[in-house]
Amino acid sequence: QVQLVESGGGLVQAGGSLRLSCAASGRTGSTYYMGWFRQAPGKEREFVASITRNSGNTYYKDSAKGRFTISRDNAKNTVYLQMNSLKPEDTAVYYCATAGMFGSYDYWGQGTQVTVSS
Repeated sequence: QVQLVESGGGLVQAGGSLRLSCAASGRTGSTYYMGWFRQAPGKEREFVASITRNSGNTYYKDSAKGRFTISRDNAKNTVYLQMNSLKPEDTAVYYCATAGMFGSYDYWGQGTQVTVSS
């Protein structure tokens, strides 16, 4: 019973920046991880970054390290993904998701499209 709504996607030139937001509502009390995933055409959904709600520990896909920053505002039940130095290969639908302490991502947003032009 967690609802997630992503926003902030769009079209950006290579090298540009974008900030995605994910607002959570409903029964969020059991959330341990908040994460971002993406799915490009013809590819499997892949992990991008995550953050623990309590401690703020962060985890990143290797290709995102140094370019992407995940953060959260617990008071607003919102997680962000700041994406800098975007590359065409970052083009995908980006999804936010939440998981409990055992790591199962049970709740997902509808996705927001990110398109990076070359």
